[in-house]
Amino acid sequence: MDLLKEILQNEVFPAMGCTEPISCAYACAVAAEQLEAPLERMELVVDAGTFKNGAAVTIPNSGGQKGNLIAAALGAVIAKSALRLEILAEVTPAVLAKAQELIDKGILCYRCQETGEGFSVEVRAEGGGIRVHCVVSEGHTTITCLEKNGVSVLHAHPHAGTKTKGYHQQLKTMKVADVLKEVTKLDETTRAYLQRGIEMNLAISQKGIALKRTAYQLQQMQQKGIMQEDLFYRVKLAVASAVDARMGGLAEPVMTSGGSGNQGILTVLVPYLVGMDQKIGLATIQESVAISHAINSYIKCFIGELSVLCGCAIAASIASAIALVYQQAGIDMEKITFAVDNVIGDLCGIICDGAKPGCSLKIVSGADTVMRSAFMALSGYGLSAEDGVLGGSAEESILNLSKISLQGMGLVDPTVVEILQGKTPARGRA
Repeated sequence: MDLLKEILQNEVFPAMGCTEPISCAYACAVAAEQLEAPLERMELVVDAGTFKNGAAVTIPNSGGQKGNLIAAALGAVIAKSALRLEILAEVTPAVLAKAQELIDKGILCYRCQETGEGFSVEVRAEGGGIRVHCVVSEGHTTITCLEKNGVSVLHAHPHAGTKTKGYHQQLKTMKVADVLKEVTKLDETTRAYLQRGIEMNLAISQKGIALKRTAYQLQQMQQKGIMQEDLFYRVKLAVASAVDARMGGLAEPVMTSGGSGNQGILTVLVPYLVGMDQKIGLATIQESVAISHAINSYIKCFIGELSVLCGCAIAASIASAIALVYQQAGIDMEKITFAVDNVIGDLCGIICDGAKPGCSLKIVSGADTVMRSAFMALSGYGLSAEDGVLGGSAEESILNLSKISLQGMGLVDPTVVEILQGKTPARGRA
């Protein structure tokens, strides 16, 4: 098994818009494709993490609308699953009007299944006497169930998956050092793909300032002399602008990491921008980006794919900090452990309360912590096992973080969903 290529294939791919709503669009497209007549009824059921990540994010090409419901309706009308998470590039005014009609007529219903575990988007569709059941889980485009009139047709779909990811099982048994050694041997095809992600995320980082949100405010503070024009400012401005663009519904793709666009922005842009500033060679920067993607995946194997913890502030930040250490010190586990512990010591406990404009504030905090943690680690400074939940090794600290996420914070998602449901219009819910 080529570990890095498995991670890249399953978790690092272009996506236009927030990945949870767009996964809803994709799942509805898969189901609608199976019908041989106009859609008569469709029900969308999502897990708590997907619900919260779709509650307040603007959907690309939707005319400024927010949420999983409009994304799902657009996917059902387009019905082209081959487009995967770039499906909403196909939206036209006519598609938008038809999608709105599905919602207004109550043809498409939507609800949250709060008791399930893990990422899950389930669709049941009916039309012309045909009933379709589709489940996307364990990956934003991984179809784990596809039935037509009660008969499985999963084998015939090119995006069919299984309920187990072999590389996840492998990752769980590995030490951080072993992961790094495994994923830094890059062939030219992989380097080209990683470079594509760098260029894609750099492109969208130029677009968000115009929305006058977080990145714009940082820019204003710098112009007023409140912030210095330095490496920390430039990196935070870039990641904030990219997230502002995504959360604002800009119809531009990003390269994801761990299936998340915002995490992709952090794991790609921080190592690239810091590496260029520090005069690190491009080949080493590309290797560090590979590390960033791989460690992000590694950590999410333990804390969960859609954790109650903010993925950018925790998994992607740890991954990026390790990438920065690698750029200057290679696989130096003492310094890497310092970096891991510094990030956890700073950001442990930041919750995910859904995708929204405020995510850009969290990614600014993450980027700042990444750089501070890594540069401190490179200087030989790091928090110790005597500090809070930190362990005696990078692996132990990550496992302790997992305990906090999976055992200690079990009421976070239900509480967040309850709050969001109190704010979300009831229209379209089953």
